Amino acid sequence: MQNPQPSEQISLNIIAKVNSPYKEKFAIPRQPGLVSAAKGTITLLNDVNTADTVRGLEQFSHIWLLFIFHGTQEQGWKALVRPPRLGGNKKLGVLATRSTFRPNPIGMSVVKLDGIGYDNNQVCLNISGLDLLDGTPIIDIKPYVPYSDSIEHAQAGFAQTSPQDNYMVSFKESAERNLQQYQQQQPELSKLITQVLAQDPRPAYKKNKEDKNIYGIRLYDFNIRWHLISACHIEVIEVSLY
Repeated sequence: MQNPQPSEQISLNIIAKVNSPYKEKFAIPRQPGLVSAAKGTITLLNDVNTADTVRGLEQFSHIWLLFIFHGTQEQGWKALVRPPRLGGNKKLGVLATRSTFRPNPIGMSVVKLDGIGYDNNQVCLNISGLDLLDGTPIIDIKPYVPYSDSIEHAQAGFAQTSPQDNYMVSFKESAERNLQQYQQQQPELSKLITQVLAQDPRPAYKKNKEDKNIYGIRLYDFNIRWHLISACHIEVIEVSLY
């Protein structure tokens, strides 16, 4: 008896949506866990939205999220891409990178599970350290299992170590006053801004180059304007409601 041949296409159901402080692709960390102050929620949907589906999940400190790169999905993919860790100047095969432009737009992230909430028959997972765009569709959730998911002597090619070029981040006096207005609404906003900008969200080819541009990023409902005042020093010049 012959084994059935797998279909060339499959369909997947969206089981949850992400609520994230990252409202646009620019400034999202390139890997999860780099910005611990980034907090969000996962809202379970439809048949998956039941306490039974997450029974026992509270025993785990971290979870894997499998998701769709919905922000870049329509742009398609290429066989060769330019990883930011290589300065954006060297091409590698897409399957040798974590590029968002993939044959199937599927991503995976491990995030910290801070708790599980139940409110009016709605199940939500509270998470932190996420690197996901607001509204990201989730197609699966799995517990992170340390003994098998963390391999002590694994080799990671060009990404063996964490990024070392964190930038110094400071706030103009006027930006500090802006932050004080929103302290009650978002008490960790200053920490989030600092951690996000310390990664230098600019394109990789701009690193270590003079840059007089003023940039803006959107976190939660805030617009943050900033610029470089030296090669490795970022200054926040304004924090305002979007």
